[in-house]
Amino acid sequence: MKTIGLLGGLSWESTLSYYKIINETVQERLGGLHSAKLLLCSVDFAEVERWQAAGDWDKCAALLGDAACRLERAGADFIVLCTNTLHKVAPEIRAQLSIPLLHIAEVSARAVKEAGLSAVGLLGTRYTLRQDFYTDVLAQAGLRFLLPEEAAIDAVDAIIFDELCRGIVREESRALLLRQIEAFRARGAQGVLLGCTELGLFINPEDAALPLFDSALLHARAAALTALSDPPKGG
Repeated sequence: MKTIGLLGGLSWESTLSYYKIINETVQERLGGLHSAKLLLCSVDFAEVERWQAAGDWDKCAALLGDAACRLERAGADFIVLCTNTLHKVAPEIRAQLSIPLLHIAEVSARAVKEAGLSAVGLLGTRYTLRQDFYTDVLAQAGLRFLLPEEAAIDAVDAIIFDELCRGIVREESRALLLRQIEAFRARGAQGVLLGCTELGLFINPEDAALPLFDSALLHARAAALTALSDPPKGG
C-alpha cells in the first residue's frame, strides 16, 4: 500500500471527511483491521483565505508547495490537496514535486463521464466558478458545464465561507442550494458537480432534483484506490 500525503486544513471540516472516507474505502477493500497509510499536513485556512481574497495566489502556491514538499520528504507516494479552490495553484505545486498530485477536477470529470453524463451544473466558491482553472479541466474532458447566475454565485460563496467553513448549517441556505440545483435541471443539466469540498456535508442526495457528484467523496475514494493500485493515477 502506498502512503497518501494529505494537504488539508482548507477547511478542516472537509479534511476530516477525507480521512474518514479514505480509511473506510481501504477497510472495505482489504477487510479486517486494515486502514490507510497516510501523512497529514494541515495549514491555517484563515491565512490562505486572506491571500485568496487579495488575489495573492503566489503566496498560496508557495505555502502549499512547501507543505507538499514536506509531505514528499516525509515519505508520501502522492499528494492529495483536500480542496477544490486551491487547485488553482496545482500546476505550481506539481512543478515542485517528484511524486504525483491527484487532481480533484480530473477525478471528478472522470466520474461524471463514467456515469454517462455530458452536461453538469457546477457549484463552488466564486474563485472556482469565475476563473477557468477548474472549468478548463471539465471542458478538456469533453463536458459541458453550467454555472449559476451571477447573484447566485455570490450567495453560494457566502454560504461556503460564512457558514460551512465555520461549522454553521442553516436550513435556509440548504433550501437555496436545492433551488439552484432545480434551476440547473431546468436549464438542461443532467447532474450537479459539487465543486467545493464542504458542500457534500450539507446537501442530501435524496433531496436534490439531479444526481450529485461530490468532489470530496470522489477525490477521497480515488486517493484510497490509488494507494491500493500500481501505479498511481492522476499524476
